[in-house]
Amino acid sequence: MAILLDENSKVIVQGMTGSEGQKHTRRMLSAGTKVVAGTNPRKAGTTVEFEVAPTGYGADHVNAGTVSVPVYGTVKEARDATGAMVSVIFVPPAFAKDAVIEAVDAELDLVVIITEGIPVKDTAEFFTYAAEKGVRLIGPNCPGVISPGRSNVGITPPDITGPGPIGLVSKSGTLTYQMMYELRDVGFTTCIGIGGDPVIGTTHIDALKAFEEDPDTKAIVMIGEIGGDAEERAAAYIKEHVTKPVVGYVAGFTAPEGKTMGHAGAIVTGSEGTAQAKKEALEAVGVRVGRTPTETANLARALFQ
Repeated sequence: MAILLDENSKVIVQGMTGSEGQKHTRRMLSAGTKVVAGTNPRKAGTTVEFEVAPTGYGADHVNAGTVSVPVYGTVKEARDATGAMVSVIFVPPAFAKDAVIEAVDAELDLVVIITEGIPVKDTAEFFTYAAEKGVRLIGPNCPGVISPGRSNVGITPPDITGPGPIGLVSKSGTLTYQMMYELRDVGFTTCIGIGGDPVIGTTHIDALKAFEEDPDTKAIVMIGEIGGDAEERAAAYIKEHVTKPVVGYVAGFTAPEGKTMGHAGAIVTGSEGTAQAKKEALEAVGVRVGRTPTETANLARALFQ
């Protein structure tokens, strides 16, 4: 069972007519994702043609060849015409807030925000608005969500792992990909890249709750990084609510104090937010934590041997 997405999920791409939107729409279609619409007010009524070749696990159900995806003026028009309840956003940072609000107003179930560099003020405002309306956000500044062999919404490579019993939640996009590849012999129910900005729509705790409730997810891998206290809060949640085995990794053991490391939220002050502090908090509640991605993958693999 996949969380958030399955093979029947219909997807709208906001920003599909741009270069990044077109590139990743083609990749999503090739992975079997049901991309049914794009949006662009200036190009409403047109279509975009995609040459699709199946890639990735489960892509044997993809119809290879030319796929025509219609463009609508608004997300609501696209939803009304297609029944899609998922959107993925590929628009520049200056327009991201309006794009998210438009998707929320269209009453979608899930909005995945790939865009990085969105001002924190904008993110805080649209996150609050989405929460009030009951719309799930993933991101921003994230690779999206993939249920291998079923659906892929975002920029995650679809051909590096297949379906299996592990649920993965990660702040880092590249570490998401590495862990998927390291554990390709076991496979995943769903992999969620939540992003590393200071304000994000879906947290480690949100993902842990969903994986705990999913009967097909037998173990969870959680990847964090230095900065903030998200991993410490996740540890407290695991202690009280998670019965499945959890394996963790925290990026940034060698990061110097006071440095922002890649993600805007990854900044360490004093002893707070360090990789060691997060490792200790997780281990205190029974989470086994690797010091490298490969060591973490081996800990997860051992659960199934």
